[in-house]
Amino acid sequence: MRTKIVAGNWKMNLNQRESLELIDALKKSKFTSSAQVIVAPNFTALSACSEALQGSGIGLSAQNMHQSESGAFTGEVSAHMLEGVGVSTVILGHSERREYFREAGALLAAKVDTALKHGMQVIFCFGELLADRESGQHFDVVKSQLKEGLFHLPEDAWKNVVLSYEPVWAIGTGKTASPEQAQEMHAFIRKTLANAYGTEVAERCPILYGGSVKPDNAVLIFSKPDVDGGLIGGAALDAIDFSAIVNAI
Repeated sequence: MRTKIVAGNWKMNLNQRESLELIDALKKSKFTSSAQVIVAPNFTALSACSEALQGSGIGLSAQNMHQSESGAFTGEVSAHMLEGVGVSTVILGHSERREYFREAGALLAAKVDTALKHGMQVIFCFGELLADRESGQHFDVVKSQLKEGLFHLPEDAWKNVVLSYEPVWAIGTGKTASPEQAQEMHAFIRKTLANAYGTEVAERCPILYGGSVKPDNAVLIFSKPDVDGGLIGGAALDAIDFSAIVNAI
């Protein structure tokens, strides 16, 4: 049975004090779901959040990391640094990193390799633009992003990979892929993975949906057989909303 996961990507929001306040509220929340819960604060809050999360059962993720072990890369953060503050998961390939920082292909593959080398769990994000969907190229785009970023991995590496499909046109726009659209793409992703690595890997790998998930649509989206949870953006900044989403799975 696949692991169900709900991860909150806090993006460039909340200072350390505000992050700790949100964690405190989450720790007091009544999670009735057995899903794995993960939060991804910004870099400046990671150390304090790591301490605050001890014993809570809530996992801690970074929002990004550099592919090099160390070196003259001013302003960047390495896997070794993340390990040092208790981070065990990293989000890579998020649409905002792809769009604003031109991350793709070989760069993301290198980041994935470094994270896995350090024993970290990778939440690998990918998804199509509105133009891709309207032109009927959305399946090709998704397959290409998977191939470029992940299909160089050996089979045993996939035990530490979580996929997160994010239709870019549904992030921060208020639009959401219908549950049927989400299921259609997730089924395609699983089939693509099965063709590359076999049914066992495909059936074991969690595939999250990331695109304007809210408490009022989470139940329908999470009810689909190939949707194993969500990577939550804006709603993750509100403890009540995030808890409701977690409990929807």
